[in-house]
Amino acid sequence: MLRYYPAIVHKDPDSDYGVSFPDFPSCVSAGASQSEALVMAKEALTLHIEGLIEDHEAIPDPSPIDQVQKTAVTERGVTIVTLIEAALPGPAKRVNITVEESLLDEIDALAASEGMSRSAFLANAAREKMELMLLRRMEAVRKQHKSDAA
Repeated sequence: MLRYYPAIVHKDPDSDYGVSFPDFPSCVSAGASQSEALVMAKEALTLHIEGLIEDHEAIPDPSPIDQVQKTAVTERGVTIVTLIEAALPGPAKRVNITVEESLLDEIDALAASEGMSRSAFLANAAREKMELMLLRRMEAVRKQHKSDAA
């Protein structure tokens, strides 16, 4: 299930762009550019929500963005209010996939050695792959920012 949480992007004259989430006061992020800050904010929000789920804590509903905009005014720096997408776990869905038999045997063995089901193993592997892809995108944004600044 997708939710969109308001994020406040701010910048003081001598700092990177910072991002905070009114619905998650301890979740903050930063980046050298607005683009990098927003990519980092999505990662921070994802990790923060995963931590809440692991700790069996409630995940708040997103605050209305117009309410956040009213309270996000600062005296200095740049303040932007935007929405960051968060994918919350939903109900499990059965799927049918085709996998090479020897690969499936390896998956089952590794899953068992970790005390996991095949489904949990595959879901975790997919999440890890998506996280690596996000990190690569962030690195590409950083490199682009550095080359633009040069």
